[in-house]
Amino acid sequence: MKILIHGINFAPEFTGVGKYTGEMAAWLAAAGHEVRVVTAPPYYPEWKVRKGYHARRYTYEEWNKVRVWRAPLWVPARPTSFKRLLHLASFAICSLPLMLLQIAWKPDVVWVVEPPLLCAPTALCVAWLTGARAWLHVQDYEVDVAFALGLLQGSFAARIVNRMERKIMRCFHNVSTICMSMMDRALAKGVCSDRLMHFPNWIDLDSIHPLERVSSYRAELGIPEDAVVALYSGNMGRKQGLDIMADAARILAGETGLCFVFCGNGVGKKELMRMVQDLPNVQFLDLQPVARLNDLLGLADIHLLPQNAHAAGLVMPSKLSGLMASGRTVVATADVHTELGQVVQSCGVTVSPGDAEAFANAISRLARDSAQRKTFGLAGRKYAEIQFNITRILDEFEKSLGRRC
Repeated sequence: MKILIHGINFAPEFTGVGKYTGEMAAWLAAAGHEVRVVTAPPYYPEWKVRKGYHARRYTYEEWNKVRVWRAPLWVPARPTSFKRLLHLASFAICSLPLMLLQIAWKPDVVWVVEPPLLCAPTALCVAWLTGARAWLHVQDYEVDVAFALGLLQGSFAARIVNRMERKIMRCFHNVSTICMSMMDRALAKGVCSDRLMHFPNWIDLDSIHPLERVSSYRAELGIPEDAVVALYSGNMGRKQGLDIMADAARILAGETGLCFVFCGNGVGKKELMRMVQDLPNVQFLDLQPVARLNDLLGLADIHLLPQNAHAAGLVMPSKLSGLMASGRTVVATADVHTELGQVVQSCGVTVSPGDAEAFANAISRLARDSAQRKTFGLAGRKYAEIQFNITRILDEFEKSLGRRC
């Protein structure tokens, strides 16, 4: 089968959506499918094109039997809502010629990732011209999140954008998304149930597993082996609600033997660093390569999973599968009635988004209770083995491609 993937993020060597897309492409290619990818140079979450790639030229590479074309795009140094829109539009426009070039190849499936939804019309056009199956995979409902976070405002704008989103989604032969609550939202947006598929994020359980030794990061950061580490690892943006981590670290600054490590990059990192610059119990790490991800996750005794109060019910964080697979407990900000809240309760503690006092208290209680941390960690690992197994998920996805195309 010929599968054309269109998405702005394709960076298999790092974490996040780009990693999932890369692993899926490599898995399908290894299974004998012809796979092509039209994407951008990796730039996220630093908002800076990485060394070895180009922001202003078209490039081509072959990776794990996958043919990859990268289109230029504009990457703002300080993204605002308007600049983000221009950024996404630049990729949608610049990737259009590369997508049109694939028409002669005649793919069987055109698979596009949201965000950005701006790429969806091009994917639909190429699918229509080639008779291919058009498949939209929703990793994030960017329109809903943008309004929830105030990046887009106004009732008139909301009506127009939501109407366009619903119309675009209903044009696809298939729509998939990563959790059941997002499936329900797709139905509410008018997607027919027979076109909808649950396609969750996964984890390679052989690569991410409970460490049986002390993480090498402890020595590198000068953290004693008996200290309890509360770790945040991931993108540092507005959706994550990072302020609560700074508040919790300040509340718990007097607790000896408790350290906070914040790892990642993003537009909110400088502000987070400013908020905790006087605290001795906080350290920062830049985004780490995938090769060290298991060691990084194994540094944690407690994983921190904050979410902005307005976005907590709209998304399922992609990092959750790795946190659970690492066999460590999780403290998250999520309403108990959301899917995220229900999942986390099996392996940790949830508190209301924005409640820094409750967040700090949950961390403090777990820091003093190693037995409870171990119980939660084992439960999280078991859940990951059942629900996030990469082999099972991608095998089912491949079978679904065969049935639906």
